[in-house]
Amino acid sequence: MASHRKPRPTGLFAGIRTPALATVALTSVALLAQTAQAAPSDRPGLEEVQKKVDDLYREAEAATEKYNSAKEKSEQQREELDELLDEVAERTEELNEARERLGSYAAAQYRSGTALPDTATFLLADAPQDYFDQAQLMDRLTGRQKEAVDEFVERQAATTEKRREATESLETLSSSEEDLRTSKATVQEKLTDARKLLAELTAEEKARLAEIERRKEEEARRKAEELARQETAEEKARQEALAEQEAGEATGGSDAGTGSGAGGTTDASAAQGQKAVAFAEAQIGRPYVWGATGPDSYDCSGLTQAAWKAAGVDLPRTTYDQVNAGTTVPVSEAEPGDLVFFYDDVTHVGVYAGGGMMIHAPKPGTYVREESIYYDGEGSIHSIVRPA
Repeated sequence: MASHRKPRPTGLFAGIRTPALATVALTSVALLAQTAQAAPSDRPGLEEVQKKVDDLYREAEAATEKYNSAKEKSEQQREELDELLDEVAERTEELNEARERLGSYAAAQYRSGTALPDTATFLLADAPQDYFDQAQLMDRLTGRQKEAVDEFVERQAATTEKRREATESLETLSSSEEDLRTSKATVQEKLTDARKLLAELTAEEKARLAEIERRKEEEARRKAEELARQETAEEKARQEALAEQEAGEATGGSDAGTGSGAGGTTDASAAQGQKAVAFAEAQIGRPYVWGATGPDSYDCSGLTQAAWKAAGVDLPRTTYDQVNAGTTVPVSEAEPGDLVFFYDDVTHVGVYAGGGMMIHAPKPGTYVREESIYYDGEGSIHSIVRPA
């Protein structure tokens, strides 16, 4: 006879009544939903990632300028130290020659018996000045011997001073080289962090980020075109005013040469600016490499320094010094060749090319290119400086 007993439930929820089972199921669904919602919230948004990457690149560029400054100081101090060491060697040789002359006098007097042992000791002493107050002993020296003693004391003092300067210079050099190593490590750390953030983006996020960059570039170019139209209008007005002035001078005849000196100076400055722009244009496509000054790669201040060197003007190495190497002008009066500086800490620079555009080495992973001066927003522009 077949059994009517119901089979015992098996599995995860065996033995749990229906209401309890429903509660457990609902709780599990809620927990899963919370987990699914929490996972994305732990990840920064795309705009946040972009800002973080931009900040890291800026920090890397600031560290690069500190690196450039430390490197420049280190090279200068090494040159100064080498010169000091050469002087120390020269002074030491002169000191030894003076010592030999004193020794020959002392030896001669000692052999002839004309000098007391104290006199010989005086002439051979490391510090003959210690004996100068002993008038009785000084009376025993001839005029030539006194000359030799004076020369020795002078050489000894000069040698001691040069050795002191060399020691201080070496300590300063060591400090600069430590700054150099620190700045280099900071640059590498910031770049590594930026690359890591970018590597974690999905393909879709990278595409969205590229679209954000494209819209940003479009806005920057639009503002550059506005500035270009303004420059064109101002130049037209200037030419018309100049034509009227020349017509008036031709009629009056008496003031034909007025202002020619100032115009000549402006023309010379403009010519230098055009040379700087021409050089920068020729570098378009070369890679940004932090600390590089050409000819195969550049960082931002390395490019501007090389561009103006081609125009016959020596600029300092870093943005911090270049910003003080000329006359500050308003953005509306910028001319080709002017230096465009960015950010409150003055950590980026480009060469103004005219029409609201500049040529610059933007950041690691990019190449020298022409771009709107508003590439990072109007508020990022620190100042415009005219070197010549």
